[in-house]
This record gives sequence, structure tokens and C-alpha cells, in this order.
Amino acid sequence: DPEVSFIMDIGGQDMKAIFIENGVINRIELNESCSSGCGSFIQTFGNTLGFTVGEFATKAMNAQNPADLGTRCTVFMNSKVKQSLRENASIDDISAGLAISVIKNALYKVLKLRDVDELGNHIVVQGGTFKNPAVHRALEVLTGKQVMCTDMPELMGAYGAALISKNEHQKQAAKEIDENEIKTINSVSKYTTRNIHCRGCNNNCSITKFTFDNHNIYYSGNKCESIFSNSGDKKTTGFDMFNYKYNLLFNRPLVEKSLNGNPKIKIGIPRVLNMYENYPFWNKLLTSLGFEVVLSDESTDKLYENGQGTIMSDNICFPAKLVHGHILSLAEKRVDRILYPMEFFQKNEFDQADNSYMCPIVSGYADVIKNSINPMKQFGIPVDSPVINYNDEKLLFDACFDLVKKLGVKKKQLKPAFHSALLEQKKYKADIRAKGDEIIQKAKQNKQGNITVVLAGRPYHSDPLINHKIPAILTNLGVDVLTEDAVPLARKTNFNHLQVISQWSYPNRIYNAAQWVAEQGQEFQFIQLNSFGCGPDAISVDEAAEILRTGNKIDTVIKIDDINSMGSVKLRLRSMLESIRIRETKDISQPKERINTPSFSKNDADRIILGPHFSDFYSPFLPAIFKLAGYNYVNLPPASKASVEYGQKYSNNEICYPATLVVGDVIQALKSGKYDRAKVAVGITQTGGQCRATSYLSLIKKGMIAAGYADIPVIAIGTSGKTLNPQPGFKLNWKKLLPITLAGILFGDAMASMFYSTIIRETIKGSTKQLMDEYYRMAYKLIEKADVKGIYTLLQAAVHDFNQIAIDYTARPKIGIVGEIYIKYNSFGNNNVVNWLIEQGIEVKVPPLMDFFIQDFVNIKTNKKMHLRQSSISDYLLWFLEKYALRYIHKTDLIMQSYHFHEPQHSIINMSQKAGQIISLANQFGEGWLIPAEMAAFAEDGVNQVVSLQPFGCIANHIVSKGIEKKVKELYPELSLLFLDFDSDISEVNIINRLQFIIMAAKENLIKKQQKELLFS
Repeated sequence: DPEVSFIMDIGGQDMKAIFIENGVINRIELNESCSSGCGSFIQTFGNTLGFTVGEFATKAMNAQNPADLGTRCTVFMNSKVKQSLRENASIDDISAGLAISVIKNALYKVLKLRDVDELGNHIVVQGGTFKNPAVHRALEVLTGKQVMCTDMPELMGAYGAALISKNEHQKQAAKEIDENEIKTINSVSKYTTRNIHCRGCNNNCSITKFTFDNHNIYYSGNKCESIFSNSGDKKTTGFDMFNYKYNLLFNRPLVEKSLNGNPKIKIGIPRVLNMYENYPFWNKLLTSLGFEVVLSDESTDKLYENGQGTIMSDNICFPAKLVHGHILSLAEKRVDRILYPMEFFQKNEFDQADNSYMCPIVSGYADVIKNSINPMKQFGIPVDSPVINYNDEKLLFDACFDLVKKLGVKKKQLKPAFHSALLEQKKYKADIRAKGDEIIQKAKQNKQGNITVVLAGRPYHSDPLINHKIPAILTNLGVDVLTEDAVPLARKTNFNHLQVISQWSYPNRIYNAAQWVAEQGQEFQFIQLNSFGCGPDAISVDEAAEILRTGNKIDTVIKIDDINSMGSVKLRLRSMLESIRIRETKDISQPKERINTPSFSKNDADRIILGPHFSDFYSPFLPAIFKLAGYNYVNLPPASKASVEYGQKYSNNEICYPATLVVGDVIQALKSGKYDRAKVAVGITQTGGQCRATSYLSLIKKGMIAAGYADIPVIAIGTSGKTLNPQPGFKLNWKKLLPITLAGILFGDAMASMFYSTIIRETIKGSTKQLMDEYYRMAYKLIEKADVKGIYTLLQAAVHDFNQIAIDYTARPKIGIVGEIYIKYNSFGNNNVVNWLIEQGIEVKVPPLMDFFIQDFVNIKTNKKMHLRQSSISDYLLWFLEKYALRYIHKTDLIMQSYHFHEPQHSIINMSQKAGQIISLANQFGEGWLIPAEMAAFAEDGVNQVVSLQPFGCIANHIVSKGIEKKVKELYPELSLLFLDFDSDISEVNIINRLQFIIMAAKENLIKKQQKELLFS
């Protein structure tokens, strides 16, 4: 098809996709991960069920209701298949479901497709997997387009290779083949092998050397080609900024040369995460003060393996997993102390950026290390973790003084060392920028068609083990490689063009680098390194791609983790470079202008505001509160499977599950036909912190644009992204709304508490729910009138009526629920876990929502104490708000004391003190220290079984939930913890099986408690 617009090839082990525009390759994608979603994937399942791959494929064509098996890998999908079989799904439906999963995986996970029109109207497929007609048909159904496929798709790759060979033969037909060339061909089948260990770096690759009879040599097993290369005649290699940065970073004195006598002590610094950015500062500071710096060893596979047994979360990113090995490396070196700062703010390099946060992993991982390895307890080595804000020199100085004063350093000694450290850090950054400018100028003067690639990522991607020597692959192809911090400021550096909230420091660099590349000629290109499990990249990858398209640049993302298989990466990089060279010789399409949703103007104030459903206990009051503010707010229906489908289609599939659901809720509502698009807007709350929840606003906007609703405005409540979402028509009078909002939340907390403790004991089924619904109807009318006094009077009546419900007073086993706010309170988000536990006879204890909001009163004091923020005049207002809120809470608690199952609430101050024994209170991302605080509170209340509900891959909960398990159990040995991850592909069977164990423990705990009470009665 000469008009082909998209080619997809799915084979047994990999998937390849080629986007073509005006006859020119515009984009090439490969799955760099495992073979999930390919031919062997289907074959494995067919064989497991007793069928050949052909028989299994045929069965799919008879399916009546294809099973929903998700798009996760084989390990997770096994559970989904078992669940479907338990639900009496036929083999036909299982086979069809797998075929659909293969295509969904390709479209939404690998290609991250939002708009099927990106594929064009001339789609061609090949590869052995498309021998399965169900896979072919699934692509047609999901795209709504006709898909062309030959009757021998499994042979098309070989057929193409044969055509190339034929063409090359015809070109050479005029030449006379001499006898030597014939001998060369014959010699290919004769060779000897020899095994070699490469000593070129710490990887120590095992190399196989093939020597042919014609004396040509080929090497296999090499992770890079710097020592053993198959590149034939040596070509000029490009410049490697990664290697330059690595040497510039770590090749510096570990002891001050002018030091008289021996160093005071040895302070170990791990080569991990943010040390790849700020090591020059810490090196200079410590050596200037007379300390000896000891670096952990360079990263190797062995070093990584040494620390694997202490990793707390399996799905955390590889750079974080690598930290454990580096800490053990320092322990082996017998350092006196380890310095591992908790860094929350990087120096802001862009004036218009919303913030300069670090991601939660970089900020909080020191606490995970103290929990998992505990160097002090295990090796007698204290770990110093000062809380750092690089964006304020005064706060930075104060934090440094807190660090060194306990080591005997006076403030007057610190001042010159601190000044020298700042200068050293500035010099390091300036050297990188100067070298970058040098390479850029050479590239612009070069007329040979050479390509310079900005290989964008994080500072720690300079670690050769993490980047798998991808920079070396590119330089061996003759490409100059720059990092994202080596390029100048783009012309559009005010970030007004961004469609995300510029909350994180390193993604902000990526946006600037992408914009700079978009403004350059075709000799400058952009590739982004993406570590598996990287939370911020679920936002930044898409944004960088859209920026690049404004300059008609190819978007290339390379996924990397701890598996070092670079074959597909090499192929993809070579293909990308070749497509760029072809594009330079042919006409290409015009740059794509970005589209944004309109601002919410004063003329939009009468629009219906659609908001995603959050919780049955709190969402019902939102329309009434908005009505008080002068707006018409409508709660969307609770999330459903359709929400998941739309969310996966119109948002990045690596974003957290709540984001998938809220995007899906919005798109489903807009597509329902219930609303006039000229009379609606969309609303979402906004946190403004380190968590990805801050970016829900941008995810919804992008999803709406992709779905064709770019004309509908979006409002954000509490947004931090002023440059992203102008909304002059939306203003809230908090002086008016705050009293009734506080009363409404506390009413919801009280009702939830009474509901959970009553429904498990009711003798007349449905009576608890009926009573609760009745009181919610009455409360809604009071909130509409902002009647705070009436709400408290109504709560008194509710307590009385709940006490009158006929119940069975038999003691029930209890399980506490903690976790991410949406998953914890949203029934669909947690797969109805809370309701299921109630059905199993468990009394569920869910913490009050109010604690999530009032923890800020503790956070503000903590941030000043830990040198994260300076005092401001607004602190007086916050002091007033704290006293105001606590008065409302106290009043609610007094009323609730009359409820016959009332248990006193822990004060937020008391809870923070408990949390402070487990984790630093500076960890405020997501639910922050509140999760370990709630675990501790449950333990003290005798609720010794606790389930933590969290989205799969939640970057905050890697730290504040899974990351602190060991310390929590050390302080509360009776406590049993179960961590459940939720996403669209979660297996109900798997969840239930895991819950059964903690239910058994809760029942045993109740029996022990009763026996103990009987013994002492």
C-alpha cells in the first residue's frame, strides 16, 4: 500500500510499530520490556489450557462475551484467567479476551495512543501473532478502522529481507563476481569460538568471539561496543556528555590537601539518586571542614545483587533499588558515618516554574534505608539525613549547621566551607553548560549531516549501570550525546506553553530541553530515558513528546530497568537515526500546534460543573457547598468498568489508578450525551505537592482534548498551576464556606464511624443503610443553608437513632484500613474491599477524612523546624485556622461520646508524635506520615490487623507505606500488615486470597483477647 500510514508487527517475542507520514517514517516504537502481549504470550496460555496455538486461536472466533483480562504481564494475567474460569467464562471467551489484551497492550501501554486517528486510515499488520484472526479483528474493533493483513503475516519480515537482498543483487548484477567473493561467501559457515571476559569496566561481560576462516571477527555478549565492537571499519565516535559528567562529578579530592594531621572522621556518601546532582557541594563542604569523604563503589551487577534482599517494594524504580547495594558498600568500607540527605527542593532554574520539588523517592528514600537495612543497628554506623531545601541558601546553611554541629563544628567554621561548597556546585553546573555550548556550536558549524541527540533523563542516569551504556551506543553510531542540563534556555522558557504543572525540578529541565530541541534544526534530536516505575515520567514523557511535535521532531522514549537486554534498543536507535536522515531528504509535515482547553471566564459561571465521584460519605455534600458559592455542581456517577476503559484510552497507562478513573469518569460523562457541551465545565481538586495527584488537572485536560472536548473549560480547586489553568470566573469565598465545609466533613466522618460499627451488628438487614440515607437527605438541606448549628443538632439526633437500631452485641474481629486517599475511600477504586470485609463478618475501622486536611497544621510547624520553609505572616492565619478547626472537632467528639460504640479519636498532634518514631515528618507527599501514624494508632487501640490500600506503583506509598513496614513491626510486634496494590488489571481472586490470611489473623486476635479478658475477669 503506497499510502500506508501505520505498520504494526507483533511476533513471538516483540512488537514493532512504524508511523508513516507522506511516505516518510515519522516514528518507530518497540517494546523494550518482556514478551508480554506478543505471540509467545498467547501460546503459553493456550498450552496451559491444553491447546496448540492454532487451536486456541480458532476458539476465539466463537466467543460470545470476551473476558476482560486487562493488559498486565503474564504473572498478573494468570490470576485474571483463573478468576474468569471461576466465573464460568468459556475457553472461547478466554482466547478472545487475550487477543483483545494483546492489542490493548500495544495501543495503550506501548504506543500510549489516545487518538486512533494518529494511526491514519491505511493500517497494515504483519508478524506471526496476526496469524491469529482474533488479534487482527481486535485491532479493527478497537480502532474502528479496516486493517490490511496478508495470508502469510508470519513470513512478511523474511519476505522483506528477501526483497532487499534481491534489489541489492540487481544493483550488483552488472558487476562480475570474482573468485575471491565466492570464497568469502563460503567461509561464513566456517568459524571457531572463544570465550573472553571483558575487563573494560565493572560489568565484566562474558564475551563470545567468533573467528571466521576469512579472518573476520564477530563478538556477542557485549553490553557495549567500546572494547569489543562489531562496527566494522572504525568510524568517528561522537561526544559522550554522560561520561564527561560522571568523571567531572566524582573525580575530585576526598581529603583536603591543606589538612594538617589526620581527617576527623570518615563520612560515607553513596553514589545514588540526587548525589549525581549535588555531590560537588557535599564533597567540598565536608573536606573543607576536615572530614574524609568515602564514596561507595561504582555500580555493578554484584553490588546491586548484594542489596536486593533488603528492597521493600518490588515495583519501585531501579535507581532506588540500587541504593541498598551502595549503602552496604559503605558499610563494608567501615566508614564512621553515612551522609544520605533528604532533599525536597532543588534550586529552581526556571523563574516561571510552579515549583522545584524532588520526586518522593529522591526525597524520602533515606527513611526506607533506615527501615530496611538500619545501618546503625546492623553495623553501628549512624546515617545522617538532613532535610534539605537547595532553593534557599539561608535554610540550606541552617540545615548544614544542624548536621555538622554534632560533629564538633562551630558556625564560624562552617561559613567559609559553606561558601566554598556553593561555589563548587556552581562551577560544576557551569562546566557542564560550557561543554554543552561547545558541542552545540560545533554541531551548528558542521555541514556533514551529523546528528546531536539530547538524551534526557535524571542526573542519576549518568550511572553506566542504570543507563546500560546507551550513550555509548549512540556515540559509536557517530552521534554527539548531550544531557538535558547541558543545553541553553529555550526561547519559550516562561513555561506558559506547558500543559502540565511544572512541579518537579528534573522534569522541568526535560521540558526546557525538549522545547530547545523543538526550536532547532533536524541535526538536533531528543531521546528520553525512562526508568520503569518512574512516577513523574508518566506526566513528563507525554508532555515532552507534545512539545517536540511542535517542532516536527521525532519522539523517542527508551525504557530502562535492571534487565540489561539492549538488542531491541540498538535496533530502535539505528532505525530512528536512519529515519531522521530520510526525513532530511524528503518533504515532511508541518509542525503540530498545541491545543488547550479554554479558561473558565466570568461568562461561564452558570455552567454545570461536573466532578468525579469520590466517596459515598463525603461526595453527596459537594453540590450543596458549591451552590452556596454560586455554582451548579453535579457529582458524576461512581466509577465503573467504562471509566477504566475510557481512562486507559485517554490517559497515560502508567499513571496511578485514581487518575485513570477520574479521567475515565469525565470522558464517560461527556460522551454519554446527557450534557450540552456548551453548558458544562469539569472540576477537580488540586493538592500542589510532590505527589502525582497535583497533575490530575493536566491529565483531565489532555484526555478531554484527545477525546474531542477541547472547547470545554476545566476548573481546579486549590490549584498551584497558575500558568496552566486561568479561571477568572471561578472564585470561592472561604470565609463563608469554611464553617459549613468543616461541619460537613466532620458529619461525614461521624456517620461513617457509626455506619461501619453498626452494619456489622444489625439484626434487620438494610436498616443501617436506610437510616444513614435518611440523615444524609436532611444534612444536605442544612448545608444548602450553611446551617452549622443545625448540622450539629442533626448529628445528635443521628447518634440517638443509631443507638436504637436493633443489633447483635457479639464482639467482632476488627481490621483497620489505611492508604492512599482515593483508594481508601472510593469503593470502586478499592475493588469493594471494605464492603467485602463487612460481608465476611469483619468490623472495618476507617480513619476520619478530617485528619488528611488538618495534618497541614503539623506540617507547617515541621517545615519551619526542619529548615524547609521560612516563617511568614500567613502563619498567624494558619494558627487561627488550627484553633478554629480543633474547636469544631472537639464539638463533634463531645456529641459522639453518646454513641454506644464510640472510640475517642487520636489528636493529630499525638498521631504525629507516633509517626515521628517511624519516619521523618518531612515526608508529606501523598498521605505522608499520616499512614504510619494511623497504623500506630490502630495498634494502640488493639486493632492489630491493618490493610494498606494503594494504587499500583504509587511513588509516595513506596516510602510512607511499604517502605516503613519493618520499623512499624519493630515498634508494634503484634501488628499484622497487608499491602494491597490496585489498578485496572487487579485480580479479584488474588485480592481475596490475600485478605483471607489477615481475616484469619483478626479472628485469632479476637479469640486471644476474649480468653485474656476471661482469665482476668
